[in-house]
Amino acid sequence: MYDVQKWTSGLWRLVKRYREPVVVQTLRSAAAATVAYVIALRLSPEPAPLTAPLTALLVVQVTFFATLTNGIRRVNSVVAGVLVAIAFSVLVGLTWWSLALLIVASLAVGHLVCVDEYVAEVAISAMLVLGVTTVGFTAWARIVETLIGAVVGTACNLLLPPPVWVDEAGRSIEDLARRVRQLMLRMGEEAADRIPWQQAAARLHEARRLDHDIVRVDAALRQAEDSLRLNPRVREGLLHRVVLRTGLDTLEICTVVLRVLARSFTDLAKARGSEELFPSRIGETVEQLLSEIADAVVSFAVLVTTDLSENAESAESRLTAELHTAAGTRDRLAELLKEEIRKDWANWQLMGAVLTEATRIIDELNTEHRTRRLLEELDRVSQEQRAKLPRMTRLRERLGVQEELWNRAGFGERSR
Repeated sequence: MYDVQKWTSGLWRLVKRYREPVVVQTLRSAAAATVAYVIALRLSPEPAPLTAPLTALLVVQVTFFATLTNGIRRVNSVVAGVLVAIAFSVLVGLTWWSLALLIVASLAVGHLVCVDEYVAEVAISAMLVLGVTTVGFTAWARIVETLIGAVVGTACNLLLPPPVWVDEAGRSIEDLARRVRQLMLRMGEEAADRIPWQQAAARLHEARRLDHDIVRVDAALRQAEDSLRLNPRVREGLLHRVVLRTGLDTLEICTVVLRVLARSFTDLAKARGSEELFPSRIGETVEQLLSEIADAVVSFAVLVTTDLSENAESAESRLTAELHTAAGTRDRLAELLKEEIRKDWANWQLMGAVLTEATRIIDELNTEHRTRRLLEELDRVSQEQRAKLPRMTRLRERLGVQEELWNRAGFGERSR
């Protein structure tokens, strides 16, 4: 009874999550593989045409853009492997040495036809075809099944639109910002107390581990960027990609500066020995400053991952207010450091570095700085697209001119 209730509750949770990308992708893959197998049973001469559902399963990737590119590469790899197998069956047949030559030749052909990650598929197809007695029969069946799987996988994306992974990428960016915030808060607490240099070094190692988090977020962002390409459900896909990418770039710069700040704390703890990391008033101000910057980092992540304009405006207002508060605390810290350096010149470079690094993070999170970087990135990407697709660019420009003339004539929606 308990197992039934547990299974039922698990199924109910899965049903409630049916809109999540992982669930959508699972259902799409299963549907594509099943349909491909049913069609292959009617068209393929093989009694169990498992190549068709296998191809459909591999072709139906997480994004429509990846489905198209993977489908073409997979068909090319299978056809190339079949042709290599046919050539070897006519010339030498199957022996231990011909098998070695077959693998070498297939891998070489795979690199020549540019099938990328499907290079091994060329050799696999060649071995499977060469290992049977009726080479021609098996080769034709494998090509048919591969084409069926590729067509069904591509059609599945047209009928069942692929999930958009922007929300997943946004959550990963926000998680990164919260980890940065937690590290800043711990560093601020240590700045207000006397800490041994080993503990400061531990914060430095934590800051270095943020590089691994950046890599994971970058992978999630690349997946989101691919899901926006050639996706009929998405409008302004370029803007979404650029906003997320520039946001991650800013957070990456902040993590680098935070690592430098942690290094300054470690060097300062070593230099001061048994003394406090900072004098009491300065330490309290550093703690307050890092706490305010940490909150601003999270607000920045929320801003770059917010879709609705109203929420974006409130997030931008909150970020602007937090940065203004942090700038005021930074100025107060500068005055305290100036007084301290007048009293004692020892370690003035390290204390000044703390102020410099905090200022750099505040400047990176500034909304005007973000807007300028966003516009520069949009211009750069647009220029790259125009350079890659000059004919498409000219066609869009012509259509734009025609739309403007249409509107001026009084028939467009804009003139109503």
